[in-house]
Amino acid sequence: MADIDYRRLGDSGLVVSSIGLGCNNFGRTGTASVDQAGTSAVLDAAIDAGVTFLDTADIYGAERGLSETLMGHALKGKRERVVLASKFGMDMAGLNGPDWGARASRRYIRLAVEGSLRRLQTDWIDLYQLHRPDPNTPIEETLATLDDLIAEGKIRYIGHSNLAGWQIAEAEFTARIHGHPRFISAQNEYSLLVRDAEEEVLPAVNAYGLGFLPFFPLYNGLFTGKFTQEGGPADSRIMSVRKHLLDDAPWDVIEEFRSFCDERGVSMLAATVAWLLAQPGLTSVIAGATRPEQIVQNATAATEWKPTAAEVAWISELFA
Repeated sequence: MADIDYRRLGDSGLVVSSIGLGCNNFGRTGTASVDQAGTSAVLDAAIDAGVTFLDTADIYGAERGLSETLMGHALKGKRERVVLASKFGMDMAGLNGPDWGARASRRYIRLAVEGSLRRLQTDWIDLYQLHRPDPNTPIEETLATLDDLIAEGKIRYIGHSNLAGWQIAEAEFTARIHGHPRFISAQNEYSLLVRDAEEEVLPAVNAYGLGFLPFFPLYNGLFTGKFTQEGGPADSRIMSVRKHLLDDAPWDVIEEFRSFCDERGVSMLAATVAWLLAQPGLTSVIAGATRPEQIVQNATAATEWKPTAAEVAWISELFA
């Protein structure tokens, strides 16, 4: 087992592994984790490696709900060993009934959470996250409903994803004014090549004591070290559905970063994870995996290298 660090998620009492497992590959066509056997193998490897934080959503999988369904079977007898996070608020194509675009409403959340609990075969979700803003529902209604679900024991903590800085502030002060539990986490895209969160999201997160959870932290796998300008693993997401990310990447900068890593005898994956974990407020790097060996690589990367403040600053400036 890798000696993984465990961190509090923001100012809350929820403790998660510094490397998390993004579960959007479970049930995804063309991956080794498309079926039950593949999903179970990855989850078993995660638990064995000390990766406790599992992040899924009701929309993940080749068909909606499939990731949660596969995880529910795989986690039988192991539920207490993980911190299970899921999300609601995306278009479920009628699986939760008609929603009329109000997917953070009291009516819809009640349907969504029961569906997730059923598929995950659990009595509670540790971190229940609003997947994206709902312009049709006041945030106070959303918070009040989540407050009720916490009181009922169906969820433990709440977070959000894809909110802008002003929306994070609005949610924070709405919770304070009405006496509702606060969101404890924010999940937004963030990587060496996507730094928009530094403008408003990360300042808001740090001002209000939220834990930050970056998605696509390795830029869809580009920073695993397995890619060059010529290509990479044929079964990877980049090569199969997002080839434009490879073609449009700043390869002169990436190769300079590779040289920086080589000089220190550290993998690009480890250096990228170390840079992410050095960012203020960042709690866990949610990395996807389709095979057990990838879990081991991710877990090992989290402990392979501890950069100096100067090295963190150099990497930041290189990709600025």
